[in-house]
Amino acid sequence: MKKIMFLLLAAMLVAGCEKSVMEDVTGEGVTESGKTKKFTFTCKGDFDNPTFTRGYLSTNDEGMTDLWVLDYVNGSLVQQKHQSSSDSDFGMPSMDLAYGTHHVYFVASRGVDAVLSTTSHKITWGNPRDTFWKDYEVEVVATSNGNRAVTLDRVATRLRVTIDDEVPSGIKDVTVTPSKWYYGIDYMSGEATDEKSEARVVNVPSSYVGTSGDLMLSVFGMSGSSEWTADVTVTAHDNDNEVIGSAQISGAPFKRNRSTDYNGSLFRSSSPITLSLNSDWSASYTGNF
Repeated sequence: MKKIMFLLLAAMLVAGCEKSVMEDVTGEGVTESGKTKKFTFTCKGDFDNPTFTRGYLSTNDEGMTDLWVLDYVNGSLVQQKHQSSSDSDFGMPSMDLAYGTHHVYFVASRGVDAVLSTTSHKITWGNPRDTFWKDYEVEVVATSNGNRAVTLDRVATRLRVTIDDEVPSGIKDVTVTPSKWYYGIDYMSGEATDEKSEARVVNVPSSYVGTSGDLMLSVFGMSGSSEWTADVTVTAHDNDNEVIGSAQISGAPFKRNRSTDYNGSLFRSSSPITLSLNSDWSASYTGNF
């Protein structure tokens, strides 16, 4: 009798850890024995690196604001989850995964005005900011450990411009316009998407007037792993929207997980802006205009 009771108890415990799949989105019978196993993913990454976000005048980048988790089996989307920073389990999403091989795609970002398209498997932002990504492959079997730590990699690049000369009174904003910039990523490959040239406007508080070397502007975008270049126009406007300073940067190099830093004079055209490498991420690149 004790042996029978033990076997019944063991069967109940196994049943408690597994459950039947409620929906098979692929319609391909991808599950094994119709069972799933609960996985909890703890997402990690260089999210809170203060040297990366320091000096970002136009926004307060203190942490990731959104996390997308997309579960694919045999190249087809099975389920997805979106978390925001207000969720109690933010950064620790749980999913019931069917037995078999999965590619689970993670995207964590501070970007604004995000649009997810599962048809073209990409996420685009109206205003991209620091972003991390991972393609995590997992084989789900009965003995799988359901607690997984996933380290996401940065897929953003940054252009940071420091103005060395004195900021004049009446300044309203500075626009940074790269000849090309990437506003999205393909979440399956991690490559940059949605190339366009668009002015990025940074409002300048009056507290910067009269200062020298304190005005620092940062613009984030997506990038692939290969280096690429863009020409950049930097223009300052006054309260009447008149141009009061401008500079041109030719062939600025960009790469994911790297900050491209320029410094120089914006209001005295005779003084060039210089390029310098920022090693806070991977090895960085610097120059003048």
